[in-house]
Amino acid sequence: MDWIQNLAHWLVPVVYIIGGLIAGFIFEKIILAELRHLAKKTKWQGNLIIINSLRGMVIVWLLTVGIYGALLNVTISPILLGHLQKILVVIVILAGTIALGNMTAGFVTLYVQREDVPLPSTSIFKNLTKLIVFLIGILMILQFLGISITPILTALGVGGLAAALALQPTLANLFSGLQIIAAKQLHPGDYVKLDSGEEGYVADITWRNTTIRALPNNMIIIPNSKLASAIYTNYYQPQQETAVLIQVGVSYDSDLTKVEKITIEVGKEVMREVEGGIPEFEPFIRYHTFDNSSINFSVILRTREYVGNYLIKHEFIKRLHERYKKEGIVIPFPITTIHMEKGNKEVVSKIHEKGS
Repeated sequence: MDWIQNLAHWLVPVVYIIGGLIAGFIFEKIILAELRHLAKKTKWQGNLIIINSLRGMVIVWLLTVGIYGALLNVTISPILLGHLQKILVVIVILAGTIALGNMTAGFVTLYVQREDVPLPSTSIFKNLTKLIVFLIGILMILQFLGISITPILTALGVGGLAAALALQPTLANLFSGLQIIAAKQLHPGDYVKLDSGEEGYVADITWRNTTIRALPNNMIIIPNSKLASAIYTNYYQPQQETAVLIQVGVSYDSDLTKVEKITIEVGKEVMREVEGGIPEFEPFIRYHTFDNSSINFSVILRTREYVGNYLIKHEFIKRLHERYKKEGIVIPFPITTIHMEKGNKEVVSKIHEKGS
């Protein structure tokens, strides 16, 4: 009969633990899943942020409750019971801190997306928000355990000064990243080109560097301190639409009025039919140079975003070349005129240069 009593003695704590674990899984997989489904139907996105921040934490809380119930039904020394109960409270506070950090970061991101504030949704700001919440949670745990946080804060102040001197490059990148964000001149998704030649889409601004995804799908990593002092062109500001300039030259014998008419017709066709073009935009040309062998002008088209200019230029040049051939408009080769003296006679020779 003793083994039955021993079994019954341990069965109740085990039931508490298993019950807490099962209750956590049921809440996570069924109740939270249904709440998440309902939250997606509401207009306020905050509901979904709150529910997603609880993912995984409910299981920890209910399992902790089960373990606490098990401890109350086993015979252990009061000192050990007190220590175990403190550990359970620390786990609950830590899980709550993680959930609160995720929730706060989610609301910060939502606020940034909805309001016109100088803080783009980048990982640097979300990580700083989580770090602040986590530090507050750690201080709460230390306070609960009876550890005075005043000496710790003093030590952190002295140690922080030493760390600041040792981590000057890291801190420079951190504050440069915050400066880039606050200046509101660069956002994730913008297409930028640096004075050093690198260009691509801004993928993210972290606490240390900015990541740019180049068109070949390579990642360019730039320290924030270098980017903050660099000269770069943001092709998405003040708007994504941008002009496409194409240089063309025609023979001096050309009818410039006809050239203008034909060129604009081709430009309108490209704007209507080529991806990235703006159909409502009216292309135009501007003559600007009497060159050695041609009269040069600029064709002004427009594209919805910078990278669209590659396809628009490609199609425009193809179609313009074909149309000029049909209309008898000549795009001359560069010509170099050489004067040579032979005896008392001057011989003039014109050399057509095929190429630049």
